Amino acid sequence: MKKLFFFLTALLLTVASFAQGQVERWGRYEVSYKASVKSNPFDVKLTATFTNGTDKMTVRGFYDGDDTFVIRFMPGSEGHWTFVTSSNVSALNRKRGAFDCVAPSEGNHGPVEIDGLHFKYADGTRYYPVGTTSYDWMHVPGDYPAKTVASLKASGFNKVRSLFFLHNLNIEYPEIYPFLKNADGSWDYQHFDPRYFRYVEDRIQALQEIGVEMDLILFHPYDGGRWGFDRMPLEANMRYLSYITARYASFRNIWWSMANEFGGLRQVPYDYWVDMTKQVVDGDPYGHPVSIHGYTAVYYDYSNPIFTHTSIQDHKPVMDAGNAFTIRNIYKKPVIFDEVCYEGNNGARWGILSGEEMLHRMYNGLMCGTYVTHAECYNSGPSDDFTNYLAFGGDFHGECWKRINFLRNEVLGDLPNPLGLADSSWDSYTSTAGPGYYLIYLGKQTMPEWRFDLPAKNNLYGGAPKAGDKYTVEILDTWNMTVTPWAGTFELVPGTTRYRFEDAHHGAVRLPDRPYLLLRVKKVSE
Repeated sequence: MKKLFFFLTALLLTVASFAQGQVERWGRYEVSYKASVKSNPFDVKLTATFTNGTDKMTVRGFYDGDDTFVIRFMPGSEGHWTFVTSSNVSALNRKRGAFDCVAPSEGNHGPVEIDGLHFKYADGTRYYPVGTTSYDWMHVPGDYPAKTVASLKASGFNKVRSLFFLHNLNIEYPEIYPFLKNADGSWDYQHFDPRYFRYVEDRIQALQEIGVEMDLILFHPYDGGRWGFDRMPLEANMRYLSYITARYASFRNIWWSMANEFGGLRQVPYDYWVDMTKQVVDGDPYGHPVSIHGYTAVYYDYSNPIFTHTSIQDHKPVMDAGNAFTIRNIYKKPVIFDEVCYEGNNGARWGILSGEEMLHRMYNGLMCGTYVTHAECYNSGPSDDFTNYLAFGGDFHGECWKRINFLRNEVLGDLPNPLGLADSSWDSYTSTAGPGYYLIYLGKQTMPEWRFDLPAKNNLYGGAPKAGDKYTVEILDTWNMTVTPWAGTFELVPGTTRYRFEDAHHGAVRLPDRPYLLLRVKKVSE
């Protein structure tokens, strides 16, 4: 026993080399200790239990190279926190410390949480995911990562899906990888290279500073045999998941995507994805969102409670009005369509949408209370180049992205509650965000006028319309980003059927001769 103890902990010199005295709520407290061990330092067990009154949480530490062990913690309540460590290395065991947690700074709403069929921040602020995808932007050399952060900030997107492991693209990558190598050139899955993990977490932090969630894709099948990260032994997968959650779970803007197109990782059995997801959930005491993504129309069992939301690749439900609501009814949890084809010119059937069509699909999803992720893949040459945002990030080159701030600020920012169809299965166009609040998306239809008409039901929120109620209408042009109030008000009377209301004077709204119009209908306050 004494020999084993010496093997693990001999030659130790330990001191707290870094610690903060004050951290804002949902910020990140970090403390590090120096310790030299003869065994594999990545096998050292290290946890810390943080306490603030009745609030208590235990988090795992990790080895960060150079004889340095790190503990990170995201405090969820203000006040005086104390902690004590526990480790199988005596020099790391029973280390104590304290810090004060103060009020969050402006823009810090905490991590995103599940709220029924939708999302909210920890402070209760509503969060509507309006995301994009850029697979390899973190790993592209030069100034492209900085350009990507700048373009995301300007665009208004509040989530980005990105790969942790490198994509097999025709570029030169930095000579840093997630694992060290054995003498024969094979990967040493027992030893991570902390430099790679630091590189990625710096970019996660950069996104946090501009209010963008990082939907981090943990596995993908786009290796093509170049590195073999898509065919690691299952035990190596588990080890990697344990390490990455210990490092990244304290970032308030992290989401976990178990895989992109999971079916392409043929060495991972279908059911084993649940075991690997459990490894992530167990390693994340904060409960960040977690899901998994499949090929087109290949749906994982999203009813499994281990997944907080869906991450669906399927354009069919959002090509037309109302269909996405069926998916929401099936899973009864937040629905994100993370791939519905892409705006672009790459020639593939999945990468040739116009900007108008990309935005149209996003609105079709939103009207059903679901969320659609944007992406674009424009190429200026015969092969992939750095204009392809889907692959490399950098600057946007399409048209849809220019309309995202309008969507978030003018449309979603005005909602009193999340959207959903008011009378699903019977009315595919009229959505409600609460009693007396409706959005009617006309999509590709062009018509000279819209005759005032509302469903008699509000299945989501109650407070159905009644005779005598008065409403105003605004015309929102989702493409040209204009809002035009319609003069006058409309007064409800029963329609020709008991399922609809119409205007007492058969009033109508004159419409511009353009598609992609959205009508915002609000009850006049009494």
